[in-house]
Amino acid sequence: MEVKQISSMTQVASADWNDLTGHTYPFLRHEFLLALEKSGCVSGETGWLPAHLLVLDNHKLIAFMPLYLKQHSWGEYVFDHQWAQAYQQHGLDYYPKWLTAIPLTPCQGARIVSKTEEPDQLEITRTLLTFIKQLSEQRGISSWHCLFPDPQQVDLLRSLNLSIREGVQFHWFNKGYGDFNDFLQTLSASKRKMIKRERRRVSEQDVHLLRIAGPDVSDGQWQVFFELYTMTYLKRGSQPYLNLAFFKQIAVTMGEQLLLVLAVKGDKIIAAALSFIGADTLYGRYWGCFEDYNSLHFETCYYQGLDYCIEHDLKRFDSGAQGEHKIARGFEPITTYSAHWLKDARFAKAIDRFLTEEQKAVQLYKQDAASYLPFKQNINEP
Repeated sequence: MEVKQISSMTQVASADWNDLTGHTYPFLRHEFLLALEKSGCVSGETGWLPAHLLVLDNHKLIAFMPLYLKQHSWGEYVFDHQWAQAYQQHGLDYYPKWLTAIPLTPCQGARIVSKTEEPDQLEITRTLLTFIKQLSEQRGISSWHCLFPDPQQVDLLRSLNLSIREGVQFHWFNKGYGDFNDFLQTLSASKRKMIKRERRRVSEQDVHLLRIAGPDVSDGQWQVFFELYTMTYLKRGSQPYLNLAFFKQIAVTMGEQLLLVLAVKGDKIIAAALSFIGADTLYGRYWGCFEDYNSLHFETCYYQGLDYCIEHDLKRFDSGAQGEHKIARGFEPITTYSAHWLKDARFAKAIDRFLTEEQKAVQLYKQDAASYLPFKQNINEP
């Protein structure tokens, strides 16, 4: 096996890359990662320098790992700012660091991808990690971090003596519901009434919802969506990570995996939410509104997504990071993971101790969150 590093998705054929990853997980598609680069959202200037690793066998691509050289920790959703501060306090550089993740996307998925018939995932992963460690020594890079790997890959990463960190997100699971009312019948009476009331309030404000498949979204609708998306960041006093060029490109190159929900009042779009469609999962990603309406966020971002999952027999709705308000609406706490390697052995030991204590708190938090689930009988995490 030979490891090759590339600095752009243009250096690997789309067909070869997608032959390994397929379309089941939209964020690993060649089209998605290329759009981030071509739009300028991911670049050296933004602190996300592409440095992807390809594994070749007789010049044929058999595996890959997305990789970025990071100059900061923004847009990662696994927070290591304290680690960076500790390095600084000891006169050491934490940045640049290696990051294996989907930029700006806290969604679980494969992080080291190989052909399904490839028998030795462990050997491929060990080869890639050895390459990263050697490169880190040569270039003075502090660490490597793998964020939101598929849970099936976590044991493999742990077996290579990486530090494993846990987190919690809230996902909704389709238990074979025939329609939205079927789902409501599994909830306690109070939560069932709450959700019905929230959906009713949206219609009482003369707001109606449209679900539009990606290929059918017009240029004007994309423009309004982007204005709404930008508004979400401006309200927080920050700038959006993504630009209109990114959205327009994925609309052309992978529109079949996009779902746009628009909230319309009269002839005006007042809110929108964009989701990505996987093989069995709907990924809720971006949202925005011009002004607040009662319960509109819940309807646009959650209930429309649940309707879509039930209608299209999708098994899961991953509506994004954080959001304890999701628990009362049937979203269950699930464990997320990240894996970390730090070159400095002293910091590696200190962080291992920190992660051991943090894990206890995370597990207690998850148990506590599960105790507030609204189901008539608690449903174990799938």
